[in-house]
Amino acid sequence: MYTPRAFALEDLPQLQQLIQHTRLAQLVTVGEQGLQASHLPLLLNPDEGPNGTLYGHMAKANGQWQDLQNGGEALVIFAGADAYVSPAFYPSKAEHGKVVPTWNYLAVHAYGSAEVFTDPERLLRLVSALTDRHEGKRAEPWKVSDAPADYIEGMLKAIVGFALPIERLIGKRKLSQNRNAADIAGVREGLAASADVRDQTLARFISQGASE
Repeated sequence: MYTPRAFALEDLPQLQQLIQHTRLAQLVTVGEQGLQASHLPLLLNPDEGPNGTLYGHMAKANGQWQDLQNGGEALVIFAGADAYVSPAFYPSKAEHGKVVPTWNYLAVHAYGSAEVFTDPERLLRLVSALTDRHEGKRAEPWKVSDAPADYIEGMLKAIVGFALPIERLIGKRKLSQNRNAADIAGVREGLAASADVRDQTLARFISQGASE
């Protein structure tokens, strides 16, 4: 990922926080079938290994797990908040007009080689943890144990789990840091005034960055 120094995010707790706030990741591998990608919800254990370890699963019918089993390096992309930045947001536009559109965004790329597993007990712990994470805020959370045991047993036979210790992380936080203070404020205010909740989310990140 091209990351100019002004946009580099290198603080491990912040990188891990962005990973944990991204609900769906993209797992990219290369193997006999060429490049393959899957969109997967993942769990991060931040305390396992120097950078943390990612856990996930995919359908056994999805041959991408064989790329992982073969030991090749995998790339996991965590795409965070993003927003289009209009030149109209910049006060400097009125001064000299030398402005163009851009895109602000947050992203983390994690690299590593994965261990593949099919042990039913380990898979059950994984799918239970994933379910609990995403059901946790519901008034009446659904649990894996709510389904018939024989049904879950059959479903576990149809998936493959993996653990991916993160060997290196590249983080990018592009929040108009290369602009002057007035332009940054203009971007923040412009995005905050948008009716699009995604723009509003990025505006909050810009506000947080300004307070650091």
